[in-house]
Amino acid sequence: MCPGEPRSSERCTYCSYSEHLPRLSYIKRGRTLTDFILPILFCGVAFLYSSVGLGGGSSYTALMAIFGISFHIIPTTSLTLNLIVTFIGMINFWRKGFGRLDLVSPFLVTSIPMAYLAGTLKLPEGVFQILLLTTLIFVVIRIYAFKDLRFSFRLSGIPKWILIFGLGAVLGFVAGSVGIGGGVYLVPLIIMFGLGSEKEAVAAGTLFVWVNSLAGVIAKQAETFNIDFILPLAGAVIVGGFGGSYLGSAKYKAKTIQRVMGIIIIVAIGLLLRKML
Repeated sequence: MCPGEPRSSERCTYCSYSEHLPRLSYIKRGRTLTDFILPILFCGVAFLYSSVGLGGGSSYTALMAIFGISFHIIPTTSLTLNLIVTFIGMINFWRKGFGRLDLVSPFLVTSIPMAYLAGTLKLPEGVFQILLLTTLIFVVIRIYAFKDLRFSFRLSGIPKWILIFGLGAVLGFVAGSVGIGGGVYLVPLIIMFGLGSEKEAVAAGTLFVWVNSLAGVIAKQAETFNIDFILPLAGAVIVGGFGGSYLGSAKYKAKTIQRVMGIIIIVAIGLLLRKML
């Protein structure tokens, strides 16, 4: 899928090789099994994540790292897929009246510039993998350590704004650097701190992830965007995103889906650790 055949002395920009991993290349040599597996996996991920109002960036990023896709194009690909899936989620959740601009806009004040700033950074592969692994571990901790969100902390005044601006900045940086939109963190925290209801939090999460993903993609620009690689994945997440978002906003319970999602992330963490070691 690369624009051209790499010279023998170079690594292809769009793939990474390891003697411990299958040869997973995106060059002009016909399609591999990976070309068919990834869209299927991404369709399932989009279905699960969109059902709880999320984009799926954490799983897209992890799966691409596991399958040996170059870390140069992973963030841009994940952010682009986030744009697609969360846009579908916005249509479903905001159309039902759960959207609140006054809830999500303060988080965007700091998240947008940080997502753009992080998107301009050129991270070494080792730093990218460590940052990705750390982010995924926190995702799992969030899911299983805070399973019951019926309790909440009520914040007001200065502490409330410190939380909002600080959280927005951190999640924006994560979005721009590794391609994870941050909705998996933002949604439960909105509920826990009494800033909005569960459905309002999900609706806020879709817009938050979409805007941060857009900022990250703009910062990355076209230098790490491979249209041949991303088109099949985009088609897959559109199918999964429409199905999951409809069922999630109408029928499914968010807790059930998040626990399933947690299992996927745990598997991804294990495989990523194996690759790093």
